[in-house]
Amino acid sequence: MEETLKPVLQANKLVKRYGRVTAMDQADFELYPGEILAVIGDNGAGKSTMVKSLCGAVVPDDGQILLDGQPVQFATPIDARDKGIEIVYQNLALSPALSIADNLFLGRELFRGGVLGKTFRMLDKKRMKAFARDKLTELGLLTIQNIDQLVETLSGGQRQGVAVARAAAFATKFVIMDEPTAALGVKESRRVLDLIKDVQARGMAIVLISHNMPHVFEVADRIHIHRLGKRHAVVRADEISMSDAVAIMTGALEPPSEIARPEGATLH
Repeated sequence: MEETLKPVLQANKLVKRYGRVTAMDQADFELYPGEILAVIGDNGAGKSTMVKSLCGAVVPDDGQILLDGQPVQFATPIDARDKGIEIVYQNLALSPALSIADNLFLGRELFRGGVLGKTFRMLDKKRMKAFARDKLTELGLLTIQNIDQLVETLSGGQRQGVAVARAAAFATKFVIMDEPTAALGVKESRRVLDLIKDVQARGMAIVLISHNMPHVFEVADRIHIHRLGKRHAVVRADEISMSDAVAIMTGALEPPSEIARPEGATLH
């Protein structure tokens, strides 16, 4: 019997209103294990509100979110993080004055054993540095030689690499990446795209929010097209042209009648 593939995350009929403005209008969403799902949409389409609701930054007024088939409610991003969901923010959410290792463990520091950790709250710097070095090496970030280097001394691409490494190190379900190449040059964007593929190769599902269509089509398996507050279409990146995807996004072209899903996929 062929094994079916079920979503790691599924959202059904999410609604979010801000006064008279409906940002999400019965929005649906599905993310399957091990895939890169790009999310595209015009400004004001509601894609940011939808993605924020999947990681606890926004609480929907109505609808249901399922994680591995089980209903969940995220009141804060910490709730989502505790469930294995990590996000790489567009502004990276790094502290420039702290080291690379300290940034990787920001908000989840490791403490030394015994009374030094429990009573005096002394950090286990050695263990944190070793973990950080291992994670950066795993993702091929060998241009960063000194784990004690301050983040403010890194290039834009290196900072993005640290943010991606942090997410990949602690995520157990999936990673959300918000415009990861928006402020980078061509060479640094190439490295970040390679990083995204490296994270996927380790079995992690990724939600990629991007306005850069060439980047979307280079790395995405499926593309979720958001329009007027809801899921308008989901297409396979290898079965549609870039111009048609943009036309569907803007309403110039009718969307396909069916939602594209991975082979063997089923809903919970």
